[in-house]
Amino acid sequence: MTRLLEIRDLKTYFYLRRAVVRAVDGVSFWMDPGEMVGLVGESGSGKSVTALSVLRLIQMPGRIVSGEIFFQGRDLLAMPEAKMNSTVRGQAITMVFQNPRSCLNPVLTVGKQISRVYRTHKGVSTGQANDRSLGLLKLVQIPDPERVMRRYPHQLSGGMCQRVMIAMALICQPQLVIADEPTTGLDVTVQSQILSLMRDLRSQTQAAQLLITHDLGVVAETCDRIVIMYCGKVVETGSVQDVFQQPTHPYTAALLHSVPDVRKDFRTTTIPGTVPDARDPPSGCRFHPRCTACADICRVEEPPLIQIGPSREVACHQRLGG
Repeated sequence: MTRLLEIRDLKTYFYLRRAVVRAVDGVSFWMDPGEMVGLVGESGSGKSVTALSVLRLIQMPGRIVSGEIFFQGRDLLAMPEAKMNSTVRGQAITMVFQNPRSCLNPVLTVGKQISRVYRTHKGVSTGQANDRSLGLLKLVQIPDPERVMRRYPHQLSGGMCQRVMIAMALICQPQLVIADEPTTGLDVTVQSQILSLMRDLRSQTQAAQLLITHDLGVVAETCDRIVIMYCGKVVETGSVQDVFQQPTHPYTAALLHSVPDVRKDFRTTTIPGTVPDARDPPSGCRFHPRCTACADICRVEEPPLIQIGPSREVACHQRLGG
């Protein structure tokens, strides 16, 4: 079966005046059709830059240096810009960004913004686009969608704006939706509603979802597989059940131990140190300065990402459990 998305050794750097930031430095992972994958890591690990690289939305001083990105067997990095705009961005692959208010046009009604996306990509009439927009607002469970169509973004709550963004992302029936921290800034109740909505939409639309988050609880509730990043590198991948039950990379284990556990009176274990500077990453394994299982080889030799199961990979010289 052809992978829906396959990223191979992707490197995206930002060239500053006195330094090069290796934001994404050799990332590889894949997704199958209809799958929901969680891309996890601390802030600054390269999650959002990886997602933007898939859509080739990296702006100067950033640049995709090398690697391959295949979507349904097509090489996105070799695709002409005009074809990316006409067949991929907003159509085959869509993105839900962190802050919905900053992505919506404040001077256009919600209905005009959603219908414009559909008319741009499908070339339909205004009436057809409005009907489709209304249907999508109903799909994302917005109450009184006819009234919301006439509203401006500032007249809606944060949760409603996020639902509008999800409707815009789904209106062209994409094969892949990238959601970058879709619940950031929302209260706990609304977060739960948005995550439940995304689960329901996946079963209804069959679109695969790449969920970017730092919240392992969200991944446990929603995703099939997990890809864990650290300082621009993928350190472990696998099914959510396998990784949560038996982590093989010390960083994965440390992340899981840092999650509050009601069975242990919400006690947690913090990870010592801080994420290294991407302008000058450590030699060898980038996690070694913070790793309790560090050996001499970890300080000098970068571990390759190797397969240890049918859909399980890890990059570690001292992997847990042998």
